[in-house]
Amino acid sequence: MKITDVDVQVVNLPLVNPFTSSFETKTGETRTVVRIRTDDGVEGWGETMWGRPVAAIVRSIAKDLIGTSPFALEAFHRKQHMVPFFYGYLGYAAIAALDVACWDVMGKATGQSVTDLLGGPVRDEVPITALITRADAPGASRDALPGALADHAARVVAEGGFRAVKLKGTTDVDGDVAILRALRAALPAVDLRVDPNAAWSVPDSVRAGIALEELDLEYLEDPCSGIDGMSQVHARVRIPLCTNMCVVRFEDFAPAMRLNAVDVIHGDVYKWGGIAPTKALAAHCETFGLGMNLHSGGELGIATAAHLAVVASTPVLSRAIDSMYYLHSDDIIEPLELAGGRLRVPTGPGLGVRVDEDKLRHYAAVNEREGDLTG
Repeated sequence: MKITDVDVQVVNLPLVNPFTSSFETKTGETRTVVRIRTDDGVEGWGETMWGRPVAAIVRSIAKDLIGTSPFALEAFHRKQHMVPFFYGYLGYAAIAALDVACWDVMGKATGQSVTDLLGGPVRDEVPITALITRADAPGASRDALPGALADHAARVVAEGGFRAVKLKGTTDVDGDVAILRALRAALPAVDLRVDPNAAWSVPDSVRAGIALEELDLEYLEDPCSGIDGMSQVHARVRIPLCTNMCVVRFEDFAPAMRLNAVDVIHGDVYKWGGIAPTKALAAHCETFGLGMNLHSGGELGIATAAHLAVVASTPVLSRAIDSMYYLHSDDIIEPLELAGGRLRVPTGPGLGVRVDEDKLRHYAAVNEREGDLTG
């Protein structure tokens, strides 16, 4: 079996509601979608974060896949090992798009799910996190915002069955603390988290962390920037620290361990460059006694299915993962099954999803008209 063709498209899909973090407010997602074809007639699908810049890298490195076996992923990754050096996150994302498509082909060619190829399931459903942002209470004053967001979160939890809630933090440290207190009062039994995306200073992170200790947070994610800054906070705050920003490559792992900077690391197939690297990160976390979870970069159904296969086959990934899947107003696949705050892991060959090519063409045309969505 040889790869004969790689097709790359960029799509724009709207979100149900605006989504605000400490650095942007967005109303939709731009994603790059990849299809590889083989001489045996098997097709594999991949999807990754961002749009046209990543798509350009995918098209460039895809030339190295033509004429090779989709099973020869080690050789492909080795040949592309300098791509992230030159392109950073964009390089990892581009490699991951092709990596996931090859895994989809391998599963379909062997009649096995990606979960089975990765060692088999340890769980068949994956809990996801309810994501709360300030955009969920439009028009609320600063004083009224905590109560408004707590009411909103309580409705989301009641309607969706979520067991974990994550607040996207902002530069308003004291305001975030007030919101978290209101969330805890309204939802005493949920796993509660906050992620300011490194928007707080080290002193503010320590001050806020100490103030939040009474709320029994599951973890505090990236309150400040850098391994050194996180280490300083870790030394003075009893809440576990999680990162998706200071340990983002394997080169970051040892320094973070030496400085005792984090307790939980967020992996991501698309930020770490593929499925096998994400599984390797899980092995690192288990070896060093760390927790692990998955970051969400706005995955549609193809990418979400790949994340579900990783979680289903990886014991250390036992927390409710971050996933924006439920926040999209549409998808380019037949929808994944979401019930009780949990996504069911697809069991069909490969990723176990079927792409709706009419919708793919429609949302690719939207990107052609509008360009990439940046906020």
